[in-house]
Amino acid sequence: MKISGTTRVFLILGDPVAQVRAPAIFNHLFEQHGVDAVLVPAQVHPEDLEGFARHALKAGNIDGLWVAIPHKTGIVSMLDRCDALGRATGAVNAVRRNADGSIEGALFDGIGFTKALGTFGIPLAGRNALVVGVGGGGVAIAASLAQQGAGRVALYDSTPGRTEAVAARLRAEFNTEVVSVPTADPAGYDLVAHATPLGLKKDDPLPFDVSRLDRDTAVVDILMKNQPTPLVRACRERGIDAHPGFEMMVQQAPEYLSFFGFDDIAKTVQADPTDVRALLTQT
Repeated sequence: MKISGTTRVFLILGDPVAQVRAPAIFNHLFEQHGVDAVLVPAQVHPEDLEGFARHALKAGNIDGLWVAIPHKTGIVSMLDRCDALGRATGAVNAVRRNADGSIEGALFDGIGFTKALGTFGIPLAGRNALVVGVGGGGVAIAASLAQQGAGRVALYDSTPGRTEAVAARLRAEFNTEVVSVPTADPAGYDLVAHATPLGLKKDDPLPFDVSRLDRDTAVVDILMKNQPTPLVRACRERGIDAHPGFEMMVQQAPEYLSFFGFDDIAKTVQADPTDVRALLTQT
């Protein structure tokens, strides 16, 4: 990759940042398509986030920011505007400087999830969905399910009181039935999304009782490690349609590219994301 004085610079902010995969993916795409741009990781502590981001975007050749954990919520306060998903969840994972100098954000985690359902052959319209875990990833998924046509979205989280506030925000934004439920019992749902850390450690319990799943329920586990995850393995052993979360990240790639003005590359990647899929499984 050749970097010169004309190179457009993007930063990915995180703390830590060593684990991010986006630079390997997007720098490959920039080089492959002859785009004079580079994505560089930057480790930024939460207390320094807004100051760093504002000053970085004052540089004429820094056009935008990818936003990683734990900054997706903290960066919202500096935005002039953001998309509906960002408003509903209070989080974004992409920030750009517009031509008029305004700072705009967008959230793609949930969009990646709903697009992944399409690649799995799982219809969304009218589905009765359960989201287990409403941290950053779970809230984004719930918001996109509500926005994209799920018939009903139920939220469960082990932290008391968390789901009620989230459900209220999503109902107000999307006029969809979004409810808080007291348990993670998956019985009666057409679609179950798992968005907790359970499964990262070998001795973790399953996030819910797999024996309670209806036979025609689809399950998606967004954990990226320990593939296939314990939950995916347990579901498949019962003959349940279960999928890992890699495709959620694959399907976000065109959204980032389009948001930052690379529409032609976005269309190419959307039509054939094989390259991105391979890079994600390797990194």
